[in-house]
Amino acid sequence: MGRELARAFPEAARVFQEADDLLGVRLSHLAWEGPEEELTLTKNAQPALLVHSVAVLRVTRPRLGSVSMAAGHSLGEFTAHVAAGTLPFQDALQAVRVRGELMFAAGVKRPGTMAAILGLEDQAVEAVCREVQAGGKVCVPANFNSSGQVVISGEVEGVEQGMALARESGARRAVPLTVSGAFHSPLMAYAVEGLRKELSEINFSDPQFPVISNVTAEPVVVGSRARDLLVEQLTAPVRWSASVERMTSLGAERFLELGAGSVLCGLNKRNARGLPCVSLGSPSDLDALEA
Repeated sequence: MGRELARAFPEAARVFQEADDLLGVRLSHLAWEGPEEELTLTKNAQPALLVHSVAVLRVTRPRLGSVSMAAGHSLGEFTAHVAAGTLPFQDALQAVRVRGELMFAAGVKRPGTMAAILGLEDQAVEAVCREVQAGGKVCVPANFNSSGQVVISGEVEGVEQGMALARESGARRAVPLTVSGAFHSPLMAYAVEGLRKELSEINFSDPQFPVISNVTAEPVVVGSRARDLLVEQLTAPVRWSASVERMTSLGAERFLELGAGSVLCGLNKRNARGLPCVSLGSPSDLDALEA
């Protein structure tokens, strides 16, 4: 994650060095060398993802021109607010490290899991979750990623029941995810107060451009509101498809995905049909940006 970018661009290397110094751990070594099983622990993965995205941001900032709005999927909403100047990178990094630790602890305290439901519309997945919950198990929609792709989250037995009911309801696939907890579900409630306390000690400025909230799928233009929604996001579903639709309704004509992978551009094939989307994570990707 980000190794080639850091080798090619001093400003990217400085971001990784800042993170190493601030956290007191060699996050850069973990991101570049692994081991993968340690990197993917949520307490390490979350800061690593933020650092990679901000490194890309630092490199591409002079090339971006005028940015009209931003959004981020789950953790990525912190990156979006760094890009918008709502909070400094250093504060975001420390908060995300704490967020990852709290979410990991919540997963230990109340174990759970997640699963992707493919080929079933949002309302049908919501109905499945209501049926599971009526039986006394926790199972809720966690990520509304695109039409026909919803992630459910909750207790292991509840999610297993949800997968079975989804298949009975006509889902094309129900795929269990490898996660350390039931993210964006009531099982994350243990992490809420800790994150609220952490964010209360950070100065949130008003964003320089609107950031679309995962929770509401509406623009956030006030710093204090951004803080509250980042806490609420822990136990609320990520309304990603609605967020992208809101961005297009506000006039978005072109999307850039900054950081690791190209999942969001893939989702945009459904969420923002016909609009260009470029994923930027490595030096070679910058050629696509120039094009």
